[in-house]
Amino acid sequence: MKTDLNPDIAKVLEALENKPVRQVFLVACGGSLSIMHPGKYFLDRHSKTITSDVYNGDEFVCRDPMKLDAESIVILCSQTGTTRETVRAANHAKQKGATVIAMTLDPNSPLGEAADFVLQYQASYTTGLTIDAADSNYGVLYKLLTGLVRIADGVDEMASLLSSLGHLQPAIDKAHIKYADMFTTFAERFKDRDVIYTTASGANYGAAYSFAICVLMEMQWINSQAIHANEFFHGPFEVVDKDACFISMIGLDETRRLEERARDFLYRFGDKDNILVLDAKDLDLTGIDAQFQGYLVPLIFFDALWKFAYKLAAHRNQTMLEARRYMKKLSDY
Repeated sequence: MKTDLNPDIAKVLEALENKPVRQVFLVACGGSLSIMHPGKYFLDRHSKTITSDVYNGDEFVCRDPMKLDAESIVILCSQTGTTRETVRAANHAKQKGATVIAMTLDPNSPLGEAADFVLQYQASYTTGLTIDAADSNYGVLYKLLTGLVRIADGVDEMASLLSSLGHLQPAIDKAHIKYADMFTTFAERFKDRDVIYTTASGANYGAAYSFAICVLMEMQWINSQAIHANEFFHGPFEVVDKDACFISMIGLDETRRLEERARDFLYRFGDKDNILVLDAKDLDLTGIDAQFQGYLVPLIFFDALWKFAYKLAAHRNQTMLEARRYMKKLSDY
């Protein structure tokens, strides 16, 4: 069990020790952007002094926030480090004098080269290698943000976070076992469906977003939309009938009641056989501090849902990564 802070993160935090930390921009695209939503949620809940915003890479450049300056910290993420929009955003931030921190698998990538600091993380989804979830993009981001909160607010929760992250991988492994039969059942039910929606809020929203656009749409060509659990009641709930398929995430953060409300409506007007519910209260989170459970649950949900995606792909005779038509195969767009 890992309970120490990554040396590269410690180096960044040491360099920022005497820098005013007031504004953090969280910038990325696609699946990498999805982790930034719980990152902002974390800062909103844990810091009285740091304001933060989440941006798509190219919109960050186009919108060019006026408060982006030398006192800003810009955190960017790209798995390969080659996402053009994210690299462009990093260079834009550097031109504005901001401190640029890159998160990537490859420190020698264009994104790594554009940044002041590079934090390497691990990912099993595209590499196929077994990892400790504490070293995932989520884990690295939470460690960095917890350090920034210590600098800005004088509140040090790093020991508790590191201990909690040390118990994360066992929680994920147990979730895979718990969900296995349910995923087998729902993969059979969803195999011929053209549309599958996801609902979530708070720290879970990023996981719902990533699963909708990067897995269901990108890898399975299934129409999808990540619907915020409260926005669901401001238009989207009109699509609900007995045939509508949903994946409903119910977490442990302060917005849980929003997610429960969406689930309850789906159960009332939909068909339970078409509503795949992941409820964090069913998980074994032994060793994870209660204050961090809400932030780590999305990692468990998303990691587990990859198993569901592969079962779904098997029914549809579609290879998860290799069958993509455009992603990683075209460069002139």
